[in-house]
Amino acid sequence: MTGQPLVGVSTYLESGARWGVWELEAALLPAGYPRLVQRAGGLAAMLPPDEPERAPAAVARLDGLVIAGGPDVDPARYGAERDPRTGPPAPARDAWELALIEAALAARVPLLGICRGMQLLNVALGGTLVQHLDGHAEVVGVFGGHPVKPVPGTRYAAAVAEETTVPTYHHQAVDRLGEGLVPSAHAADGTVEAIEPPPTDHWVLGVQWHPEMAEDLRVMRALVRAAAAGSSPSALS
Repeated sequence: MTGQPLVGVSTYLESGARWGVWELEAALLPAGYPRLVQRAGGLAAMLPPDEPERAPAAVARLDGLVIAGGPDVDPARYGAERDPRTGPPAPARDAWELALIEAALAARVPLLGICRGMQLLNVALGGTLVQHLDGHAEVVGVFGGHPVKPVPGTRYAAAVAEETTVPTYHHQAVDRLGEGLVPSAHAADGTVEAIEPPPTDHWVLGVQWHPEMAEDLRVMRALVRAAAAGSSPSALS
């Protein structure tokens, strides 16, 4: 086969974006995300928020899907009262990305959730979140780092077998796991750092850290390989 699998990456809308003489609302995505897809061998497509009912049609055109990091998930999505330290809700993005996740799971499209994306994957499957966690975002606006240890026998461990230090910036985390999900990596303090369903022929993984801020391509390469394996004859072999 020739060509590269098409991997969609969710984005978000922000007002006041500036470039040249313009200051307008824009669909934004840190460049590290598409660059990571590209460096791992895929073609990146940005997916700005849309009507949730359009998610299945969008996912049907993709070989793989990445749900990017971003603001806190609205606690109402998992039946919790809002902690004062939880950030403001992003209802349009929550609705769109949850619809993308549900469409990818239904269509068995390979799926990677990054930070918020991992948390949304957990919520989509009925899980809950810890709304505030100390020690995983120590300096505002600066990525930290800490080691994560894979759980043997998981999809994540197959991609990254050893303990590694990863770039991290989050103050929320998985609490009760969603239906069918298991932990596949932990931080030293016990925080669940990766989740996935038991190994099946459908590739799904959530990671709490930010691989787009590091040089390690293994997690994204695993997604791209899975996307290529399930894509059309024009996809990467």
